[in-house]
Amino acid sequence: MSQQHQEQGRSAKKAPKLRGHPRDSPDARISKSLSWLLRHGAEKAGLNIRQDGYAKVSDVLANPMFRDITFIHLQDIVKRDQKSRYHLLFEPQTLESAGTDVWWIRANQGHSIKNIELDLQPIESASEIPMAVHGTTRQAWNLIATQGLSKMKRNHIHLAQNVPGSGVISGMRNSSQILIFVDVQKALDAGIKFCLSANGVVLTEGNGDGFLSPEFFLRVENGNRTPLQGWEGSGPIMLAPLVQANIKVDDVVTDGAQPENL
Repeated sequence: MSQQHQEQGRSAKKAPKLRGHPRDSPDARISKSLSWLLRHGAEKAGLNIRQDGYAKVSDVLANPMFRDITFIHLQDIVKRDQKSRYHLLFEPQTLESAGTDVWWIRANQGHSIKNIELDLQPIESASEIPMAVHGTTRQAWNLIATQGLSKMKRNHIHLAQNVPGSGVISGMRNSSQILIFVDVQKALDAGIKFCLSANGVVLTEGNGDGFLSPEFFLRVENGNRTPLQGWEGSGPIMLAPLVQANIKVDDVVTDGAQPENL
């Protein structure tokens, strides 16, 4: 084998693989890799990320995982993401910046990276959202039933505004086996803060230890919407239209646009 072929082989081995399962579509694996990078892996990958969660698109595409991804391809993935996980922001050159036009990208929520301050809309009353429900597994429920929901390594506990089967739901896996409905008003009255992300996920840091106690569980159901024994609450929770955060972001994202400077 020639030296050139040996070097190419070593280079191929060092290239990081996209995250996700091999049976996932290529775009799904790109999205999962992008989600990991922007939510959790920026520091490990050496990616500079602003306090508001944005990273330069040029820096993201320079990551070896995305070496074959163009801006237009990335833009298409962001546009078609059913859960609106990402946001593209175009910042034109100004006299103050004395630089070039720059495109930025961020994950709308789900971060474990500390010191990220997203544009979140505070929830002052439970009437502002149709519901707040957390989806989990039966195995995890055994612990949650006693200690409550935990934000774990993330910055927030994630709650959805609807249940699987009622359309695309941000903040919950469609495969959730247990549905935990939260009494938002009771928690608010107890001093627990809630907010709404740009893509409609209800977020809370929980108490000082990062937990949302079972005392704030309104009702718990199986994935098929039947009540869990002992957690029936006052009855079924009715579905209602979702609420989107009223967050103004000055951006320019045009179909097929590829700026000269990313």
